[in-house]
Amino acid sequence: MAKCEVCFRHCEIEEGGRGFCKVRTCKDGVIKPVNYGRITSLALDPIEKKPLARFMSGSKILSVGSYGCNLRCPFCQNHEISWSDFAYMLERDSEYVSPEELCKMAVNCKDKGNVGVAFTYNEPLIDYEYIIDCAKLIHENGMVNVLVSNGTADASIARKLEPYIDAMNIDLKGFTAEYYRDVLKGDFECVKAFIEEAVKYAHVELTTLIIPGENDTEEEMREISGYIAGLSDEIPLHISRFFPQFHMTDRPATDVKHIYKLADLAREKLKYVYTGNC
Repeated sequence: MAKCEVCFRHCEIEEGGRGFCKVRTCKDGVIKPVNYGRITSLALDPIEKKPLARFMSGSKILSVGSYGCNLRCPFCQNHEISWSDFAYMLERDSEYVSPEELCKMAVNCKDKGNVGVAFTYNEPLIDYEYIIDCAKLIHENGMVNVLVSNGTADASIARKLEPYIDAMNIDLKGFTAEYYRDVLKGDFECVKAFIEEAVKYAHVELTTLIIPGENDTEEEMREISGYIAGLSDEIPLHISRFFPQFHMTDRPATDVKHIYKLADLAREKLKYVYTGNC
């Protein structure tokens, strides 16, 4: 048995067992990701799609994803690869891509405007070892590394990534411990600690998906924007509109006018606020 270091759960995993994310296992007393290099999604995307509004704008980035996640967001738009119910099937069907192969793909896409690799789609940090191995090679080839994450990882993981990650978009899904615990099955303090570590070394942008009846009050947006401004008023915030999907179809899409109103409130404290899905 060994303890996983990735997130707040610190799962005690028996030999051959799995943690909550279903992709970290114990082999010979050592925690390892079974999804190392197992790729389910690969695309050359505009960097603004990550979303990153103020980092290498106008460029493209090779976006890569695996499977598994350490949250259980009922509105997940990538639930086919993120939720653990599908993990064992994806182990069989995913394709192994070595760090060297991924780097070669990224380099070969330079003539199409590619500037590097974005680790995204599912939760990349549950396989942070693969991120590091790939990112080293990407840097050696003069390209950049981007991480798109829910931020549910220990601050020690953020420190391990420091030499390798150039930019991040991190979800700040709400601003109450109850919302993180009861709806997302996550931990609010864990996410804040990760963000606070990440902003010390990388370009960081944050995203909040506004869900009616959950995190959509003006008071909560003031708390979110105030917290971000306390780190830096130059950190971009993306405020996104919710659409009913997956296990959350009991409410309508967020009203567009309300998104714009919350964005105006956030701009009272932040220089860069963007609206999404509107």
